[in-house]
Amino acid sequence: MPWLRRNFITGFFVTVPLFISVAALIWIFNVVDGLTTPLYDRLLGRRIPGLGTLSTAVAIVLVGAFARNVIGRRVLQRAESWLQKVPVFRTIYSPVRQLVTAFSPDNESGFKRVVMIEDPRRGYALGFLTREFTADRGRGPEAMLAVYVPTNNLYLGDIVICEQSRAVFPDISVEDGIRVFLTGGMALPPKVRI
Repeated sequence: MPWLRRNFITGFFVTVPLFISVAALIWIFNVVDGLTTPLYDRLLGRRIPGLGTLSTAVAIVLVGAFARNVIGRRVLQRAESWLQKVPVFRTIYSPVRQLVTAFSPDNESGFKRVVMIEDPRRGYALGFLTREFTADRGRGPEAMLAVYVPTNNLYLGDIVICEQSRAVFPDISVEDGIRVFLTGGMALPPKVRI
């Protein structure tokens, strides 16, 4: 009986994340494919599974190429500034764009590194370096850091401003740092070099 229970629990914790991941991928595929499927059904006269997903991927690549172009960048900035004037759109779009931009590898203002900062009350706090700057508190310029410390998954958190000397940089990539937060610390490697 203990053998059966132990293997069932192990199997459960292996299959449930796998099942949820596969179900999420299938759902995303169906949503994306379903957006353009009626159009292709009318044009081609028959259904071709995956054509909507392929055309969506091509459209995303073309928008990316357009956005990297000087003219395209200006057009998109102007369109975005007009859309920012719409109250409901602004409240939804701005936070989502900032969060997505934070994870973009091309973004200069995104998460740069994983940081551990000393907190005298709680020990160390793990966060993401967002900005390095200097502050003058009457004793001359002092190197400071802005560190985003997530408190609820990744989308809510605190901004901690601290002296650079209070921060250490573990050998954890930003991607692995995100994984650490999403798993509640369980993805933290057993050995971390600082």
